[in-house]
Amino acid sequence: MINIDSRSSKPIYEQIIEKIKENIIKGILKPGDKLPSVRELASLITINPNTISKAYNELERMSAIEVIRGKGTFVVENFQPIMDEEKLKEIRDHMKKIIIEAHYIGVDKNKLIEILSEIYSEF
Repeated sequence: MINIDSRSSKPIYEQIIEKIKENIIKGILKPGDKLPSVRELASLITINPNTISKAYNELERMSAIEVIRGKGTFVVENFQPIMDEEKLKEIRDHMKKIIIEAHYIGVDKNKLIEILSEIYSEF
């Protein structure tokens, strides 16, 4: 379900968030699915429970998951994406870096669009 790259410069909690969001988008996790408890997931991937808790809190803030007291943590039933200007700027900055790198290795705009379409279709 979640693989952590301990050599990555990306913080572990961000990797967890990314993997859970990816699993939701791919349909591996469906609306209403119960997620492992903080302790269960921590023991599964051998990560400090506080790190899992931090990731879950952030996912809950994003309205991707919800905690129902006494029952557990679930993927939200009716997720409504909210445009986040700060995140959009971050995406634009990442894309700009990708375009620059692509240009320097000879990848043209059409090839970039083709690659983006391929990746997008995976989800």
